Order: sequence, then C-alpha cells, then structure tokens
Amino acid sequence: MTSFHRRALTEEAAEASIYQACQRLRLPTIRSQFVELAAAAPRDQMSCLGFLAELLMAECDYRARKASERRIKAASFPRQKSLREFDFEANPNVDPAVIHSLATCDWVRKTPAAVSDQRLRNREVAPAHRAGHRGRAGPGSRSSTPWPPTWSTSWSRPPMRRC
Repeated sequence: MTSFHRRALTEEAAEASIYQACQRLRLPTIRSQFVELAAAAPRDQMSCLGFLAELLMAECDYRARKASERRIKAASFPRQKSLREFDFEANPNVDPAVIHSLATCDWVRKTPAAVSDQRLRNREVAPAHRAGHRGRAGPGSRSSTPWPPTWSTSWSRPPMRRC
C-alpha cells in the first residue's frame, strides 16, 4: 500500500495542484468551480463530504448536459427550434397560453392511467386474442377478423381526447 505524506501547502499551491490534477483527470467543471465552491463551503456550513458532493454533482451535471448536446449534434437535425423562438404574431390563430400549457406536459400526468391499464387487461387493444388464436390474423387466414384491421370492425375504438 502506498502511504502519502501530508505536506503543508499554501493556499495558492493547493489551488495550483488541484487545478493541475483536474486538468490531468479531465474534470473541467471542478477545475473551473472549485475556488468559488470552496469559498462558499464555510459560509454554507458544508462538511468536507458536502463540499465534495457539490463538486462531483456539478461535474456530473456538466457531463450530462454536454452528452445531450453531443447527441443532438450527432442527430444532425436540420435546425434547432424551440417554443421560445416561435413567432405567435405570425399566426394569430395560435394561442400562446395553450401551447405553453401543452409544453409543460401536465396533460400527460393528469390522464388516468387506469383506463389504459384496464383496456390492456381486457385485451381490447389486441382483439386477435379474443378470436381464439395467437397473434393477429395474416392474409389468407380463416379468421373472421379482417386484415388489415379497420375501425369499422367490432373492435372498440379508443376514446378521442381533446386538449
């Protein structure tokens, strides 16, 4: 086992060694934020573990953000668009309040999941199971279920939801 001797370092020497170590270990966020977080730690009454956790979480957040940016760039979308850039004055029929309420996805959370779960339990989404065979009936089979399936059959149609 390697033993480390503790040396008394000045404040500047400690910052320089942390900076060099972060550069070598490729920890850019810790390298750029450790001075500010170290100054805020006593003020916020953080323990050593709390300070270390703050540094590591900042690094993890940075890496997650950069990974997301890399994936978006790798997807090579033609142009990035966001709702912030949308010009609502160009089309007065578009209500900004409705669009922003849809963007929060609250309507997804408010949708009762029990309805869709009950439909799955009753196998209403897979009517071929009610016909007494496995899977859907393919072309040329002797099933009474038409292929391709249409909504004009006896299957129950899912309810239409309006936002």
